[in-house]
Amino acid sequence: MVAVAGSNVVSLNSAVKFGDCNSCRFVQIRQCSPVSGGTGSIRTRPCVRAQVATVEQASPESAQKLEAPVAIITGASRGIGKAVALALGKAGCKIESYGSQALTFGGDVSKEADVDAMIKTAVDTWGTVDILINNARITRDTLLMRMKKSLWQEVIDLNLTGLFLCTQAAAKIMMKKKGKIINIASVVGLVGNVGQANYSAAKAGVIGFTKTVAKEYASRNINVNAVAPGFIASDMTAKLGEDIEKKILETIPLGRYGQPEEAAGLVEFLALNPASSYITEQVFTIDGGMVM
Repeated sequence: MVAVAGSNVVSLNSAVKFGDCNSCRFVQIRQCSPVSGGTGSIRTRPCVRAQVATVEQASPESAQKLEAPVAIITGASRGIGKAVALALGKAGCKIESYGSQALTFGGDVSKEADVDAMIKTAVDTWGTVDILINNARITRDTLLMRMKKSLWQEVIDLNLTGLFLCTQAAAKIMMKKKGKIINIASVVGLVGNVGQANYSAAKAGVIGFTKTVAKEYASRNINVNAVAPGFIASDMTAKLGEDIEKKILETIPLGRYGQPEEAAGLVEFLALNPASSYITEQVFTIDGGMVM
């Protein structure tokens, strides 16, 4: 959940605090249980919540001319999604100022009614949607020969159908002016991974979807890009044994896991930095050199 305590925004159950904010408006739609960072495997329940955040442009000059943009971040309870929420919040915070606002919305991004209600909540509250970060995802790992149809369908529904529903709904609002859509894919969508036929297919679909939608909405001044993380540090990677971790790190030229904040920094650039305005239809790998 999200709570507002005085002039500080306390986000999630981790009690991470932003500074005093002016125009930091957050709607938290949380993932109900852990999700994977990129190539990792964590089993989750299908209930998904998302996060709506409002931030100012990183440029002070732009901030004076424009209202703080409204951003929706799905799957923001931990990992990359949480780091993105923190990064966007900090980008819009002014320590001297007050007036933080927070809303909470719960729902399943694979259900059209829930997505429509989420978008309506943002529009009714703040008038628009400027940024969409599609981050909600789950894994259900097993070899293809043992994979039940239900495990396949659950991963496709949330990772790919949820992305479709959120993008379609948000883009209808963005078409009135402009917008930024950043989809969190994975390196497994580029190279595959044993035991993740469902997740790899879904993330490959995210990449193809990103490229197609970028073409369709370019004339509407909507930029659509994807970020494909590799192994990102998480509570899951912290529990891996030394032997497994050693084998993983041997596949990463930089020899370490990425940090959620590093992925969030790239997302923040694509979402807020004016220098990203000429970038669309691209897939950015952030994987320590795994995919070259």
